[in-house]
Amino acid sequence: MKRRFLLKAAATLPFAFAGVTTAAPLRRRVRPGDPLWPSAAAWDDLKRSVGGRLVKLDAPFAGCAAGADAPACAAALARLKNGFEMGDQPNFTHTSGWLDAWSSQPSAYAVAAHTPADVVAAVNFARTHDLRLVVKGGGHSYQGTSDAPDSLLVWTRHMNDVRLEPAFVAHNCGTAPQPAVTVGAGAMWIDAYDAVTTRAGRYVQGGGCTTVGVAGLVQSGGFGSFSKRYGTAAAGLLEAEVVTADGQVRIANACTNADLFWALKGGGGGSVGIVTRLTLRTRELPATFGAVFCKVRAADDAAFRALVGKLVEFYAKDLFNPHWGEQIGIHGDNTVDVSMVFQDLDEAGAARTWAPLLDWLRAHPGCSFEKPFQVLALPARHMWDAAFFREHAPGFMVADPRPGAPAHHVIWKGDTDQEGWFIHGYKSAWLPAGLLDPTRQAGLADALFQASRHWSVGLHFNKGLAGAPQADIDAARATATNPAVLDAFALAIIAGGDGPRFPGMPGGAVDTVRGRARAQAIGRAMDALLAVAPRAGAYVSESDYFQAGWQDAFWGANYPRLAQVKRRYDPDGLFFVRHGVGSEAWSDDGFTRLAE
Repeated sequence: MKRRFLLKAAATLPFAFAGVTTAAPLRRRVRPGDPLWPSAAAWDDLKRSVGGRLVKLDAPFAGCAAGADAPACAAALARLKNGFEMGDQPNFTHTSGWLDAWSSQPSAYAVAAHTPADVVAAVNFARTHDLRLVVKGGGHSYQGTSDAPDSLLVWTRHMNDVRLEPAFVAHNCGTAPQPAVTVGAGAMWIDAYDAVTTRAGRYVQGGGCTTVGVAGLVQSGGFGSFSKRYGTAAAGLLEAEVVTADGQVRIANACTNADLFWALKGGGGGSVGIVTRLTLRTRELPATFGAVFCKVRAADDAAFRALVGKLVEFYAKDLFNPHWGEQIGIHGDNTVDVSMVFQDLDEAGAARTWAPLLDWLRAHPGCSFEKPFQVLALPARHMWDAAFFREHAPGFMVADPRPGAPAHHVIWKGDTDQEGWFIHGYKSAWLPAGLLDPTRQAGLADALFQASRHWSVGLHFNKGLAGAPQADIDAARATATNPAVLDAFALAIIAGGDGPRFPGMPGGAVDTVRGRARAQAIGRAMDALLAVAPRAGAYVSESDYFQAGWQDAFWGANYPRLAQVKRRYDPDGLFFVRHGVGSEAWSDDGFTRLAE
């Protein structure tokens, strides 16, 4: 562990381990088969208290033991093709595991919560019986935080109502009314976008992948395609309803339980309570949203170095502003993939922005277009409009094909490849805007080139707030998200994996030799990039499972305050998320408390 990370982590220990002594006995949560595991009668009581919505879970591919043609096995395999259907199953997660880290294994039971009272009943039951508790809304966690064997799952998928609030005033706050939207904890971003943008003509800052859960994204900080203009999702939170470890339903906003409210804004999901609803600020739409695509190939390493250098210069001069977001991929085969979005420009304006780079490319015989430069723009109201895309751009979005599925349930085609994926390695780093200074651009370009010799690098410009409007930077400053994001021009992501590898799945064997080699290459690539950003933080939701000094990497100077909030609202550690606030006190699986 790096010395700086060690010192930072040690600084948080008084908050996380108040009263710890080395002689303190270990405490273990109860598992099935233990004498204190709840009796059948106790589970029946819980089932009655939640209106019959207690489900005993089996692994999704348990039916495959009888052969791949068994109906249950065939149904499970079919679900892998539809992220919406996967999300509708309490025993499925959108990520199937991480090599040498975790694999998707369902809880023993799930409360399919429909009301806050259902959540309260589950929390009280888990606390009384000393059970491992897990929370799942969207189920997209790369870190495996939305499932755990031998646990009780609070599954919020059915709490998915969306209600527009034309003149919202936070509870006990004397602030002026403002437009907002209230969503249940199980709603996905496509549900919010359909209500707010497609039907009401306004904007809410959310995630890029439409099947991601609203509550989880907000609690992790939350970036979408247009974060460079509208800030983080967490900064847009106006109020939350949350069930805390004592079984109380609390309102959290800037005026009521303000410390809890702050912790929910980027402090990580599932650490301080279970959110049951959220109210988010909505904003005026720009005239247009749009996208730019192309793929450029360099003839050799020398041409590729020149290309990467020109991209860095071009971004700093022409794209480092609120109009532009999303990503550029820099690959080891000497290609660059551009998949960028823009707001409040028309097609002609976007094309003019890119003209200097296009002129440079045409003048360099060592570079050629593998995919032609393309600009698309549309009225902003149609950005998530399923009917519009079916008519004008079929193939961009994929609909939930099940009979009776909501017509607005669509996902970007490019996101379908992630369904059920198995991770070999995943690292992220916020790159400070100082690297765009003309005197440092060559160093950044060289680091990107060196990193690409080991693995592809994705520069996600929308996941760094430098270049955003000052008001949105200030709003993000008032959240628990690592302050490093405020001065970052991009989040660099270096990651790789395989298709689904769920336990028991036919054809789901993990090639550990190949996977470990890929994970090592990913690590070498990030090491090359960190040569120019050695103190970069990492985004909690998109980061290394084995992150060293995670408290500092995920939350920076905010961690001690987060630890205090955790100690106040959950002193016994009912809510556990590995590498989440307060998790230092527990074993990696969350079953053994290392000290009291």
